[in-house]
Amino acid sequence: MTQLRLATRRSPLALAQAEGVRRTLLERGVEAELVALETYGDRESTAPLSEIAGQGIFAVEIQRAVIEGRADVAVHSAKDLPSETPTGLRLASVPERRDPADVLVGRSMAGLGPGATVATGSPRRRALLLDRRPDLNVIELRGNMATRLAVADRHDVDAVVAAAAALARLDLTQLIAERLDPNWFIPQIGQGALALEVRDDDAEVIALVESISHPASFIAVRAERAFLRELGAGCSIPAAAHASVANGVISLRALMAAVDGSRVLRGEMTGHDPAELGRAMAQFLRDESGGSELAGWRA
Repeated sequence: MTQLRLATRRSPLALAQAEGVRRTLLERGVEAELVALETYGDRESTAPLSEIAGQGIFAVEIQRAVIEGRADVAVHSAKDLPSETPTGLRLASVPERRDPADVLVGRSMAGLGPGATVATGSPRRRALLLDRRPDLNVIELRGNMATRLAVADRHDVDAVVAAAAALARLDLTQLIAERLDPNWFIPQIGQGALALEVRDDDAEVIALVESISHPASFIAVRAERAFLRELGAGCSIPAAAHASVANGVISLRALMAAVDGSRVLRGEMTGHDPAELGRAMAQFLRDESGGSELAGWRA
């Protein structure tokens, strides 16, 4: 194989992510080119994410390009992937993860006065903001990173929530007003990580992308995705999980929340098997802690 074809969304952030993968492969003597595609999530920029989240809206077209042979590798933000991998594909590689935390752009939490307006399209971020600061006015926000960051300059918006890793990949970390501690503001599943999918019968490409995988990052993402998978496609309320690996032990923090932030259920567990740990955490929060009784839950 002389050159890999890397399928990616065509947004500036997605292209920056895929370009990073291309450079890493080149360092190992593997040439690659980017195949930029528009996804449903890019075209449908008006529907609230709360209505279409979890449906693979930023992933399906990228996955299809690989399945149909128009590309060799699908490069995703891990947080965009549905919990189930499509037939014919394999999640083969997770490069070293960037900072998984969320950040505020505009003002810090301490700088947000009573009734301040914060913009986000994420139900998880909304719930966690309102859990800590029920006085805030949290408004809906969609669009690419440039569009969202521009909202922070409007006179009627005090802050915007974004991912630390996204700003780092775009060299915009100077805009961060505050990094939100992921121990309480638990990140979205897979946040800060990239996920590379390939055809499950393409041994040559599998070997190439496995060579740039980061074992601890891959294990952590597997644990988080197992949590999401156990909750199921019917999970329509805010949920989050963040795992880390040290000395062979996986530590997992997770939550389920009411959409209005009025109740947040949290759990912490450790283990050695990412799939078992993720399932156990989901069962604990959903079945033992009352997650299935939260307002908005849909089994």
